[in-house]
Amino acid sequence: MPRQGNKWRNIAIASLVPVFLGGAADAQQDQPAGPQSERVRLPDAVKRALPAVVALKAVIPRTARSAEQLGTERAGHGVVIDEDGLVLTVGYLVMEAESVEVIEAGGRRVSATVVAYDYESGFGLLRTALPLRARPLPLGDSDTLKFRDVVTVAGHGGEEMAQRAVVVDRREFAGYWEYLLENAIFTSPPYGLFGGAALLSEEGSLLGIGSLYVGDAYRAHGGTLPGNMFIPINRLKPIFGIMKEGRRPPTSKPWIGVYTQEVHGRLIIAYVSPDSPADQAGLRRGDIIRDVGGTEVEEVADFYRKLWASGTSGSTVKLGIERDGISEEITVRSTDRYKYLRLDQSL
Repeated sequence: MPRQGNKWRNIAIASLVPVFLGGAADAQQDQPAGPQSERVRLPDAVKRALPAVVALKAVIPRTARSAEQLGTERAGHGVVIDEDGLVLTVGYLVMEAESVEVIEAGGRRVSATVVAYDYESGFGLLRTALPLRARPLPLGDSDTLKFRDVVTVAGHGGEEMAQRAVVVDRREFAGYWEYLLENAIFTSPPYGLFGGAALLSEEGSLLGIGSLYVGDAYRAHGGTLPGNMFIPINRLKPIFGIMKEGRRPPTSKPWIGVYTQEVHGRLIIAYVSPDSPADQAGLRRGDIIRDVGGTEVEEVADFYRKLWASGTSGSTVKLGIERDGISEEITVRSTDRYKYLRLDQSL
């Protein structure tokens, strides 16, 4: 964003945020808020789109790789995107699920199967056993979203679960679980029930799928504001054909299974996935990653790019680490993250 963007960001704090947050005091809260009690009137096109936002309930086996971190019972939202019962959601809700239930407006419950999970984008795709009643939402153009645009965040439940928000940033997002999303959409005020929620344009088209609550959706010299991160819908378009057919990408990036965080300019391993390549190579929680293949690592996104530059899944990665003040080099044989996860439980 150009430097003059800072000027507009400061204006946003002074003018836009109080309108949607209901006051500066609310903006300083660190916890996610639910839908607003005092609402701005929704455009008619948005109201017509709301029945396409459904509720999801997923059951995951205790043996699933993700059970420890994400639990065995997950709930959130999804969006109907075609006439045959395809529902788009955020992948972590249905990853490794053995059963999924979709709840429509009016309370009708329909079982669904997981068609595909795309680790790189974060999308999950379901197909219901019976056609759904809601009119599918058209896919909008998320590339047109810019700072200060007004949008609607909607979960299942009609107007009571819809909230107006402002786009407060478009930037890269690096997740601690070896995940990197370009041009992510950040909105504020925060929507508490964010998982799989729909990001809607004024015309009622789908612009993104809710992924996370973040404490720094808006960043400026004067501080930060909490909000949500959405996966842009344009990220789906190149991979939709593959996902709809239940296929996976022909190649995958190397994955080693570490969760990392930046602390005082150092990249520290916060968690090692059990039985992952990192675990098998002897990496531990608290290890500091200094370099990949002899090239110094500066921050999380830089680490991922250097890791993925080593080749495709199965390639060998040499990590320079520091443990208890002693420098070491550890060789890790990466793997395909899809093979590590116990997917296809519901197929």
